[in-house]
Amino acid sequence: MESQNMEVDALVQKITGLHAAISKLPSLSPCPDVNTLFTDLVTACVPASPVDVTKLGPEAQKMREGVIRLCTEAEGKLEAHYSDMLAAFDNPLDHLGMFPYYSNYINLSKLEYELLARYVTGGIAPARVAFIGSGPLRFSSFVLAARHLPDTVFDNYDLCGAANERASKLFRADTDVSARMSFHTADVADLAGELGAYDVVFLAALVGMAAEEKAKVIAHLGAHMADGAALVVRSGFLYPIVDPEDIGRGGFEVLAVCHPDDDVVNSVIIARKSNDDVHADGLQNGRGQHARRTVPVVSPLCRFGRWWRT
Repeated sequence: MESQNMEVDALVQKITGLHAAISKLPSLSPCPDVNTLFTDLVTACVPASPVDVTKLGPEAQKMREGVIRLCTEAEGKLEAHYSDMLAAFDNPLDHLGMFPYYSNYINLSKLEYELLARYVTGGIAPARVAFIGSGPLRFSSFVLAARHLPDTVFDNYDLCGAANERASKLFRADTDVSARMSFHTADVADLAGELGAYDVVFLAALVGMAAEEKAKVIAHLGAHMADGAALVVRSGFLYPIVDPEDIGRGGFEVLAVCHPDDDVVNSVIIARKSNDDVHADGLQNGRGQHARRTVPVVSPLCRFGRWWRT
């Protein structure tokens, strides 16, 4: 226990130092200094480390919130930069490896596909998928469409019209993928009946920056998604926390929680939309599937534990 506490203290101290250095940068646009510091930050946060975020002190919590804000801004600038760079090629898809974290998207999408195939009935071949908060690159949708779900239609939603415009240029050379990709500028809070058409909904890690906002988004999805549809939620130390109990309270049954022990920076939660009658009965009688339900252990796909990525 003492050695683990020392490891936690060392990691928090390292991230605190990186946060201080990043905060002093004049800009978070891609450049050698920015790239080096954020690479060091990502490297520090993978593989999984035994830091329970809920037990961090107030100062460390404030530091982590600052890190998340910086990562959000830097990630947006990084993705916009590379989206524009890739769009200049005749076939942008031939050059996706230029993006420094493209391998993370490949591994993360493979993991999510395997989790869906294992835990969700019919999850291996959904007809329609929605990705909420897809950004200007759309790597997740592309990898899933090209490598794992060859017959699935993808609807990508983002608040930013410029992000959608950028992303739409990346798939023009692949007639199969582009025919199955659509882009919508919308706030998830304004989606209602549309959500009932999807077999799987992916919720990006940066949708809902505070825990309360994330819980509100999940509850909205639970109110409008079809019974039995799957929800895939991403989280991580560098992203807002997702509490599995909030997912349960939002009308879902949590099927699996995965904290990868490789270089994938995201954690993944797989859930299924509960039958409305069952969920309402659970809320009324305090015995819903979400109530103090033991989070399932994911094995052998990846290692599970209540670590910093939850």
